[in-house]
Amino acid sequence: MGGNGSALRVCTDHRGGINWLSLSPDGRRLLTGSEDGTARLWSTDDSQCRGHFQGHESYITFCQLENEAAFTCSADHTIRKWDVVTGQCLAIYRGHTSIVNRILVAKDYLFSGSYDRTARCWSVDKERQIQEFRGHRNCVLTLAHYSSKDIPDASSEQGEKGGGDFLVTGSTDGTAKVWWVSSGCCYQTLRGHTGAVLCLALDELNQELFTGSTDSTIRTWNLVTGEPLKVFKEHQGSVICLELVNRHLYSGSADRTVKCWLADTGESVRTFRAHKHSVSALKYHAGILFTGSGDACARAFNTESGVLQRVFRGHTFIINCIQVHNEVLYTASHDGTLRIWDIHGICKQSLRRRPKREVPAQHRSTPKRSLSQLFNNKVGCTVTPPQGGECETIELL
Repeated sequence: MGGNGSALRVCTDHRGGINWLSLSPDGRRLLTGSEDGTARLWSTDDSQCRGHFQGHESYITFCQLENEAAFTCSADHTIRKWDVVTGQCLAIYRGHTSIVNRILVAKDYLFSGSYDRTARCWSVDKERQIQEFRGHRNCVLTLAHYSSKDIPDASSEQGEKGGGDFLVTGSTDGTAKVWWVSSGCCYQTLRGHTGAVLCLALDELNQELFTGSTDSTIRTWNLVTGEPLKVFKEHQGSVICLELVNRHLYSGSADRTVKCWLADTGESVRTFRAHKHSVSALKYHAGILFTGSGDACARAFNTESGVLQRVFRGHTFIINCIQVHNEVLYTASHDGTLRIWDIHGICKQSLRRRPKREVPAQHRSTPKRSLSQLFNNKVGCTVTPPQGGECETIELL
């Protein structure tokens, strides 16, 4: 059941675990951020390292690659912007007072979330903070951005619909919050989870938000009204990652399974098993669901039949992130390697069976620096608190 896959190439340049892997919008480059405090730029044409970004004073927690610039955030409390051609550090964004574990570049904004309980918005070009989003009672773990014309303008006394840009944050305090970017005010606080919110998935067209939590549930919310819509309850462990594709929601869990749900009804229609540890990463591509796990393997499942088509073995530690481009699978692991796999055969098989093309919706999942500790310590781990705060332990049940 599921043949073994052999890596086309193993990249071993990093001297510490890889916490995140980002693909540029044009598909030409990959960016890895590592425990060794550096980021590396890779060409998708020949898989060679084309840049080495050094300057952070502690490990890199997350990274995002744009076509002309790379962004990294770190436990040194800073965010850096890099030139992808010269490798020069173009900007350093300072202001957070604890570990920055998530960043998001959208439009001309750079958003960040931190263990200091705040999210912040920066001008990408001017190296200055625009807004601070303060209100969470503990760490901000995950971020999403969207634009809407259906939400009343915060500056309008009559509540006229002015719309604009909004930031969504998920926190270890068990809530998600929706913020006006323009004013920094909280528009909605979404309460219901009894554990940390680890991951988010947005459906902008239907104005819905999906949140996954350590309480083993997924909840869906109306983004305009803040109304809770459904609770998906079949997982037996923390919900770690989400992928939304054509109103099918895929969820990876500490219970070692992935479930496929009908977003409209909340019905669980398929369970993907075979993992021997927590499911840490998901990526949908051409009718195939790729998963990464704490058991150090990646897997490919046919989404229609649920059949396990291939197991990719070679990593020696948790797989933190997955990317797919041009029928090549990229897996980044806490073992410090980037592995590159040929998936031409299984993609071709899937496309023959599935003529209808599905496009993944925007999704946001939790930064893997904090989770990689959780996956490999079954009791949980202690989250570094902001100054004057108390420690919080996230349990993966």
